[in-house]
Amino acid sequence: MAKTVGDFVVERLSQWGVKRIYGYPGDGINGVMGALDRAHDKMAFTQVRHEEMAAFMACAHAKYTGEVGVCLATSGPGAIHLLNGLYDARADHMPVVAIVGQQARTALGSHYQQEVNLAGLFSDVCDFVEQVSVPAQLRHVIDRAMRVAKAERRISCIILPNDIQELDAVEMPPHVHGTNHSGVGYEAPRVVPEAATLQRAADVLNAGHKVAMLVGAGTLQATDEVLEVADRLGAGIAKALLGKAAVPDALPFVTGSIGLLGTEPSWKMMQECDTLLMVGSGFPYAEFLPKEGQARGVQIDRDPSMLSLRYPMEVNLAGDSAATLRALLPLLQKKSDTKWRDRIGGWTDSWWKLLEKRAKAKADPINPQLVFWELSPRLPDDVIIAADSGSSTNWYARDLKLRRGMMASLSGGLASMGSGMPYAIGAKFAHPDRPVLAICGDGAMQMNGINELITVAKYWKEWANPKLVVLVLNNRDLNQVTWEQRVMEGDPKFLASQSVPDFSYARYADMIGLKGLMVDDPAMVGPAWDQALAEDRPVVLEARTDPNVPPLPPHITVQQARAFMSSLFGEPELGSVLKNTARQVVSRVLPS
Repeated sequence: MAKTVGDFVVERLSQWGVKRIYGYPGDGINGVMGALDRAHDKMAFTQVRHEEMAAFMACAHAKYTGEVGVCLATSGPGAIHLLNGLYDARADHMPVVAIVGQQARTALGSHYQQEVNLAGLFSDVCDFVEQVSVPAQLRHVIDRAMRVAKAERRISCIILPNDIQELDAVEMPPHVHGTNHSGVGYEAPRVVPEAATLQRAADVLNAGHKVAMLVGAGTLQATDEVLEVADRLGAGIAKALLGKAAVPDALPFVTGSIGLLGTEPSWKMMQECDTLLMVGSGFPYAEFLPKEGQARGVQIDRDPSMLSLRYPMEVNLAGDSAATLRALLPLLQKKSDTKWRDRIGGWTDSWWKLLEKRAKAKADPINPQLVFWELSPRLPDDVIIAADSGSSTNWYARDLKLRRGMMASLSGGLASMGSGMPYAIGAKFAHPDRPVLAICGDGAMQMNGINELITVAKYWKEWANPKLVVLVLNNRDLNQVTWEQRVMEGDPKFLASQSVPDFSYARYADMIGLKGLMVDDPAMVGPAWDQALAEDRPVVLEARTDPNVPPLPPHITVQQARAFMSSLFGEPELGSVLKNTARQVVSRVLPS
């Protein structure tokens, strides 16, 4: 059988190292789907329940492997559905290539069924978008799409009209004017700033007495370097949410997450430091950084456009985190005074004790913090965590102690609900031998997670290690927004918008061939985790939690306190809100 354009697409992607495509079929992409079937020994295809999930899985693949993630959709509505997941990848600087079908070239411009201006549609989210018009064009379009994604950690889109997919492929374009002869391959350079710039940065850091580090996703492969620099400078380390797995949480100078979902030690450290070293992070909330003029600043980032964006840095270092920190180390002087680090250690020790008190405070029926507190010591050493967006993210950020070797991520810059389940599935396909944990709220599960459990049921027997646990916090509330309404807007809970229908996630899991567990007794939370992590198949652990346990920020402003007090007038769940808030606040000063 002659090689078609569809066959060439699959073969060329394989030459670039792509081994799996996430997607959903349709007549606009049938030529590529047939080629995937013919090349099943080279390229795996994962069928999702919705194209948005394919883009999320491709993003997760990139996050958990460092490779390019690839997703596929048909023309028109299928292509449109990819957008949210692609924006998620763009916001977190992940390399993803989207392949989408299009109507026949002869029909374009005729207001044809499912005809959409796909080049215009994808032009905002993608750095490279190109429609293939003739077979001879395909080779350089695929090569450039992959190279842009890998080199710039951006999104590329290849648009394939359905009539061109069945044509004979042109593997070698003619050697004439107007053609291109591209090649496969890209090796990322190790970028390090010049020696003079490194010395200026070292001078600033050496002069500091109270150095604070803020690390993000750019340091996930630079753990040793971050710890060595922190030790040399006597610094504390705060972590942006995407950098939660960068350094272990048990170290006394690691203050944990920063921001609205962050910790009190991170807040205190930023308020009192005299020097800030920011590495591999685009953390957006400047109000949680030192006040302008309080601290001298040094920033390291591979993307020069992110430098001095959140805080006016004195020295900006464009370079790879690990390589730049290694180059900086010989220039840094060892701090002999330990008072600053000792103080940070006292803050973190008190903080972990406070979190335990808060987790063990009464709630109806289960305090959500308790679910995470009991999970933390039970986390498998090589676990991969996929967190969703919602109130569950608060407890993930604060209460889970990650150890070295674990991986964890979530939708950071976009903070999209419904990303937890597709992230977990993408992680499982990328690392089928490792245990995976999805952390989801009931809102996210009802948005799309329930459907993606069907994907789990379809594929789990193919995985070398079937261990996939999906935690669902069932509180019948769109909880993060409810608390934002109370604390930011001064409004009571709006039942019409916030109440979520009750649903038995555990029973649903049983129905589709997975294992469902439901816990509604605080005393049984630990045993439920033990059982979930010991099962021989994917598990849905449904925890019925109290929606009125407040996710207290690390620092409460006067404006937030006033808004909360205002929200109590007309609050439909007033008694529960007051009792739970009181328990969480007094846990700071009372022993139990």
